[in-house]
Amino acid sequence: MNETRRDRDAEGRARNARPRDGLGRPLPYGAPGVERQPEGIVRTPAQTLTEAQRLLDAGMPFHAHEVFEDAWKSGPGDERELWRGLAQLAVGLTHSARGNTAGGARLLRRGAGALAPFAGSGPYGIEVAGLSDWARELAARVESGPTVDAAAEAPRLQG
Repeated sequence: MNETRRDRDAEGRARNARPRDGLGRPLPYGAPGVERQPEGIVRTPAQTLTEAQRLLDAGMPFHAHEVFEDAWKSGPGDERELWRGLAQLAVGLTHSARGNTAGGARLLRRGAGALAPFAGSGPYGIEVAGLSDWARELAARVESGPTVDAAAEAPRLQG
């Protein structure tokens, strides 16, 4: 890679082509990494939840965050905060597993707050109250310093 030029995707947009590990951290060019989550995929809510749960269970919350981000950007306006909150929970878990305890705790709490308006409705079978409790409990735990195992801490999205 020429250090003076930016990586570009097929459409010419700037996009880092370095491989990434399971927590989304960039690896050196040429190193083996995990397959990147494609961006801009429009899925049904059920497909979004299934794919995100698969990635969370595999210890890949960064990649689950990208699935939620697609739903956040392509879904109906009245659901944007739901998907954004779920994306924040996933990236909060990512930061917590990477050892960024302050950032992880902050994002976990922010995600729980974004989900709060959906607590009564539980759209798509999402366990909003349980996820919010999980996020707040994990935030408090990671603030005390321990790095967490992303797969072991993966939440259940639906009941």
